[in-house]
Amino acid sequence: MDDMKKCPKCGQMVKSVAKKCRYCGYWFEEEAASPQPSVAPQPQQRVISIGEVLTEGVTLGIANFVAIFGAIILWLITIWIPYLNVGTTIAIKTMPIALADNAKPAGPTYIFDGKYRKYMGEYFTLIGLKQLSLIPAYLFLIIPGLIISLGWSMALYLVFDKHISPGEALLQSNEKTFGHKMTLFLAGAVYNIGFFVIFGIMYWILGLINVGFITFVVMLLLIAVYMVGNVGCMAVLYRKLCK
Repeated sequence: MDDMKKCPKCGQMVKSVAKKCRYCGYWFEEEAASPQPSVAPQPQQRVISIGEVLTEGVTLGIANFVAIFGAIILWLITIWIPYLNVGTTIAIKTMPIALADNAKPAGPTYIFDGKYRKYMGEYFTLIGLKQLSLIPAYLFLIIPGLIISLGWSMALYLVFDKHISPGEALLQSNEKTFGHKMTLFLAGAVYNIGFFVIFGIMYWILGLINVGFITFVVMLLLIAVYMVGNVGCMAVLYRKLCK
């Protein structure tokens, strides 16, 4: 009986080399070829550390200091010009997109490119949707509004980078930031508190020197570093969460 096997369908014994049961016609190849149940691999959530975001972000911002800070200065100078200020504001706020792709932003005057005014409708629609939802959310002891705000922090970049509607951008941003909202919050808190402490220490030291011009220049430089570092950090977050 060593060279015999049992048919799984009718229970009769047949030769072990048989491909088909001579009693019921069962093909043994069917058993071998039948697909085995498999478990779909679960996607692993990307791990993003606060130190990684801050280090890479500040480094990226400083590396593009001239283009970023120059664009911010031009934006502040021309913010009073109607219609033009909409395009320049959109250009400034979407600056992290280019940095996220490791592309150096063009010279500071890029903010005057007419392509940014093309998305004026999407920009104001997105702002409207966010405010209509965040205002009542913040009324519930602030926390719900803060969580929603963090979840939608990538929406503006998605609108202009992926060319999707504001509503879809909000949904995708919330999905991309799922599980990372605490990291987003802590990264922002550490960054802002860190610079606040640095400002305080430098202001105290410069106050001892009592030279007004030097104090002004140093504080202006710190503010500039703060701004470009903030842009760099947002670029790193967008790259890691949405690219």
